[in-house]
Amino acid sequence: MTRSIQLLAGLLASASFATIAHAGDVAGHVNDATGARPLQSAAVRIVELNRTAETDRGGSYVFGDVPAGTYTLEARYVGAEVTTQTVTVPAKGTTPGDFNLPAIGGGDILVTGMTANMTSALSRQKAADGVESVLTRDAVGQFPDQNVAESLRRLPGVNILNDQGEGRYVSVRGLDPELNGTSVNGVRLPSPESDVRSVALDVISSDTIESIEVKKSFTPDMDGDFIGASIEINTTSAFDSKKNRYSLSAEGSYNDYSGKIMPKGSFDFTQKIGDDFGIAGSVSYYKRKFETDNVETGGWNVDDAGNAWAESVEYRDYDVERTRINAALSADWRVSDTTKAYVRGNWAQFDDHEYRRRTTLDFSDFEDGPTSSTDSGATFDGSDERITVERDLKDRFERQRIKSVSIGSDTDTGTWKFKWQGSYAKSSEKETFSIDPTRFRARFRAGTVVDMDYGNKYYPTYSVTEGSDSFNDASEYEFNKTELTTLSDSRDREWAIKADLARTFAGDNGDFTVQAGAKGRWRKKSYDFNMTYYELADDAEYTLADVLGKQTYRLLDMGPVASKGGAADYLLSNPDSFVVNDYESALNSATSDYSVTEDILAGYAMARWDSSTLRVIGGVRMEHTHNDLNGSFVTDNGDDTIDIDPLTYKRNYTNWLPSLTLRWSPQQNLVARLAGYKTVVRPKLSQLAPRNTINDDGELEVGNPGLKPYQAWNADAGFEYYFSNNGAFSIGAFYKSIKDYTYSYNSKESGTYQGVDYEEITVPVNGDTAEIVGLEASFSQAFTMLPSPFDGLLTQINYTYTYARGTVFDSDQVARRISLPNASKNTFNVVLGYEKGPVSLRAAGTFRDKYLDEVGDSTETDRIVNQHFQLDLSAKYKLTENIRLFADWVNVNNAKYFAYQDLAGAKRVLQYEEYGSTVKFGARMSF
Repeated sequence: MTRSIQLLAGLLASASFATIAHAGDVAGHVNDATGARPLQSAAVRIVELNRTAETDRGGSYVFGDVPAGTYTLEARYVGAEVTTQTVTVPAKGTTPGDFNLPAIGGGDILVTGMTANMTSALSRQKAADGVESVLTRDAVGQFPDQNVAESLRRLPGVNILNDQGEGRYVSVRGLDPELNGTSVNGVRLPSPESDVRSVALDVISSDTIESIEVKKSFTPDMDGDFIGASIEINTTSAFDSKKNRYSLSAEGSYNDYSGKIMPKGSFDFTQKIGDDFGIAGSVSYYKRKFETDNVETGGWNVDDAGNAWAESVEYRDYDVERTRINAALSADWRVSDTTKAYVRGNWAQFDDHEYRRRTTLDFSDFEDGPTSSTDSGATFDGSDERITVERDLKDRFERQRIKSVSIGSDTDTGTWKFKWQGSYAKSSEKETFSIDPTRFRARFRAGTVVDMDYGNKYYPTYSVTEGSDSFNDASEYEFNKTELTTLSDSRDREWAIKADLARTFAGDNGDFTVQAGAKGRWRKKSYDFNMTYYELADDAEYTLADVLGKQTYRLLDMGPVASKGGAADYLLSNPDSFVVNDYESALNSATSDYSVTEDILAGYAMARWDSSTLRVIGGVRMEHTHNDLNGSFVTDNGDDTIDIDPLTYKRNYTNWLPSLTLRWSPQQNLVARLAGYKTVVRPKLSQLAPRNTINDDGELEVGNPGLKPYQAWNADAGFEYYFSNNGAFSIGAFYKSIKDYTYSYNSKESGTYQGVDYEEITVPVNGDTAEIVGLEASFSQAFTMLPSPFDGLLTQINYTYTYARGTVFDSDQVARRISLPNASKNTFNVVLGYEKGPVSLRAAGTFRDKYLDEVGDSTETDRIVNQHFQLDLSAKYKLTENIRLFADWVNVNNAKYFAYQDLAGAKRVLQYEEYGSTVKFGARMSF
């Protein structure tokens, strides 16, 4: 197998310029003081020529076309002593210049521990062309994070949107996650979910990565499909370390709501096979059981007395089991001194088994409002109108997979650079037997009175003041329906190939480089949904009492609930008790299907000037997009039949994306950056698909094949100061003008759309122009200059302010200004740490301001998600040189999720969730 990989890598390298050599080269490696760990982004300078090069992830660098003579080489790295050496360059050949850098004050620079990880991240940030934040491999392990999304929230300007209390989507600079692009080892990842373009990073374990780079500005050699950031995840390489390395970790986690201890384990390694070939890999497994207590409401109104009341209130009891399995494997071959070839593969699987027991109180028949009301409550008397109560169960299992493979080579002779990569990525999400839901229903009239108490703004409570016996009698709730998802199959695939060629010309005071490249991406996303709608046979009897279970709800007593697996067992065991509603089955199965292709052909040209003080990068990128959009429009004929009309649209457009980036460093500890550029974000493929979906409540969603892509002009300006010891301060400003941004317009006014009657409609539309202005500041410092024991203190603080405003139009075409969806005005992260001897302690707090989640047809119907602050604690103890014990406490303060609308002078809850905290403990062994 190894010989086959070497042969393949050799064939790849034959496409490069590995045999090109130039007289007068200087090449070498920069390592830590032990020589065991290569240092990425160390700056090496030929002092007399004012030429600078930066080391790659293997710690290597090269200067080409160096005139014969004697020169001083200088190596710098954040937190390290500046080191120099003298070299004599002959008229022909390569002169070695290796460095082993000691830490300031002496000692080793090992990329482990909090302080050294800060050093590594700051060095990469300092060396970057544009605005960039970095998390290194071991820095991820310093936090109590459960996936890549949660790891990223520690960086400046980065926050996350949670799902069931876990980090899921990444927001950069307070912007919608849809405005990010995500790559693994240079391969853009498609999304496993059917209705989004963004990648939910909770699928990817933080145990399999080497580093995460959040690039917030653009240069022409990058994909131009982001406005927030390009998130680039790198897995380990065999040449990340000079020595072979093996690590094993075992962990248990305990959630105080579920009361379960669940396992997590990982193994990773790097192994050299000879001096020039190596493999690296990792595998991780994590199973987590937890519970969520949830309340949701719908249809807030104001009665004649001026008091607010909700048409429906849902109490939801979630029991969730999630399993993550991740694996990565790479093979790297140093073909020659100038060429490296590689094959890299990644695979992630995320299983989500969710049980949801729900009690719904439906007062929608009270069209004139409740029987009586106050400013904090309402009374509903069944003598006036019927009160409908539904008790249902969702039993859903879905599996997400993301896999990618890439193959390519990099050549750097100091004068010529050539690299190419071919890749394939596929994401999927699949369900094959999910009950969503099984519903039992009872309707109560005279003799039943329900009082609602809205005094608690987070969730309303209820009491049955008359008729409580029948209200809480499981046998009163008769079977209403079962919707069985027999297939929900979302697939997103992309093939890509790219190549870049650069030529560097050595000057008297720096290097001038001309570079060009091309890339092709061929993507197809499809969704196939099939369901079976079951009703009760005429001679059958089936009530909630037949599948009665036990609730685990903490907010209040939600009454009788179904058992977790009871509905599925009953359906399979009693097939004769049910009949299939062919009409509902066909209607629901037909409305969701679509397939979309997105082909992107790109090319760019750019020029670059590098000296020890100034770097200028300018150029333009062209991206041509072609779409084939396939779907159908489903019309209800009103006689239990439907018409399905296939629809196909084609569209083409071209975007030109110029950029100019300046990096000025007048002295070694100062860096100033200025960048102006244009980028583009294409609409969600699901929004482009020509289709319509409608649910039982008459809520219609339609696609819009005419959606235009976001187009953004961006500007960044920043200043960074690196302290003489380990630390830095940075401040930056950013501006974005976005044309044709997309938002989901939601109208709760009933109507008819192309023959389909609806009570509420949601359609994606383009806005006019939005402006985003923001400020980003960060401070990092290891206080090694303080006297013992305070020299172990460390802090990291960052803050981002984002002003993001746009214009939308209501159903009467009246304009109003809104905050852009998912844009938080204020975000900050604070980390306080202590590391000395065998002890390492860390407290991390993250804050995200409120944001607009869904645009309604007025300010009073907009959905807003409340601010969120979460505190996490972590402790580690170095038992031996190779064994570390750790304990983490996640969500110490039991941070809640709260979504609301502003109505009648108060926040009216739309969704409230709480999850409890999680404690993790375990050990990690390295050898």
